Amino acid sequence: MEAQTDIQAYLEQGKQALAQGQGRESAIAYAHAAQIEPNNPMVHLGLAEANLALGSYGVVYMAARKVQELQPEGGVESTMARALLNLLDRRYDRALQDVEAVISQDPGMAYAHALRSYLLRATGHDYDAQLARARAARLSYGGHFDNDFPPLESVSSGYQGLGSSNGAGTPDEPYNGQSAAGTAGTPVAEPVPTWSRPNGMQRQVMRTRFALSQRPRIVTYTLIVINTIIFIIMAIQSQNIMDVTSSSLFNQMVQDNQAVLQNGEYWRIFTAMFAHFSILHIGLNMLSLFFIGPAIEVFYGKWRYLLIYLGSGLIGGIATLLLQPGAIAAGASGAIFGVFGALGIFFFVNRRILGGGIMGQWVFWLVLNIVWDFSNPGIGIWDHLGGLIAGLILGFILMPHLRPRRRVS
Repeated sequence: MEAQTDIQAYLEQGKQALAQGQGRESAIAYAHAAQIEPNNPMVHLGLAEANLALGSYGVVYMAARKVQELQPEGGVESTMARALLNLLDRRYDRALQDVEAVISQDPGMAYAHALRSYLLRATGHDYDAQLARARAARLSYGGHFDNDFPPLESVSSGYQGLGSSNGAGTPDEPYNGQSAAGTAGTPVAEPVPTWSRPNGMQRQVMRTRFALSQRPRIVTYTLIVINTIIFIIMAIQSQNIMDVTSSSLFNQMVQDNQAVLQNGEYWRIFTAMFAHFSILHIGLNMLSLFFIGPAIEVFYGKWRYLLIYLGSGLIGGIATLLLQPGAIAAGASGAIFGVFGALGIFFFVNRRILGGGIMGQWVFWLVLNIVWDFSNPGIGIWDHLGGLIAGLILGFILMPHLRPRRRVS
């Protein structure tokens, strides 16, 4: 019983490390598990997945073959191992079919969804890839699976297959579950083969695109940083973090509707999105943006996300101007409600793919926020509702179109 508990703990550690893109730690955990149960197919599959992240492609080949030997009649682990072998040979369509077969048997396997996302990107289905990546993150409680797979510009170049006889390793090398991690504490990463690459400019463009794809929160973090810096300046000017309304910068940026209507200072509708009344005000707004922003950034892409954010903020400000002409408004709430609205319309359109429960959660938080708004008269309700409606509309208009899946005959 104790050994069984130990191996389950090591398997869980390996999965969690892989979800965080920590190939070395994952390989160590699976190597410990291999010492306890050397004939467990889940252990060898984990070793294959961990060593794929480490770039030890020869070990991936041998570990995947070991899984197939241990499951000669097939199974979830054997099918996933076959997917990894097809990936090594750059047979992305076949690998994708294998992964989808695994998901149909075990829909809760986060790594399978992450691998599916990678294979979909490899075959040009970016929209489906974003959905799969989001599902992998949700199933792994925020895992990003960064660096778990070879860069696509590398595996799609002229190499003959990562696991072939000309690859990083050969099928004839001895394998007992330990070679995947060297000793229990020192994983051995084989050198990545010298790829046949495009010219320098194309290579830099591909590297930049890959780097951005691995940073799905860059726009969200940038918006948070900008808002925070502006608030810090206001707090220094007013010498009071609980009320910065005496700051000269705040008074220049806030949406004073009388100044807008009488003096034509329409730019305040935009700048007010980046001004906040207090540390509590900006804290709640930035915390909300931190939680919901990355999802839209992944689903819609960085530029569509930014357009939804800014467009919703502007429309929320215009709604406040028209319906509360005597109000003084500030804050990113309208923009954030717009992002929340775009998330809702995305969940609704893709509810069959993402699962019906996610839509119910969105409606719950929507109702909770609306009740909170109407019970607090000091909150800019029209800014929130205007931003929400704008987000629903912009989210629907800007939603990426589903691309048809290519089939292999």
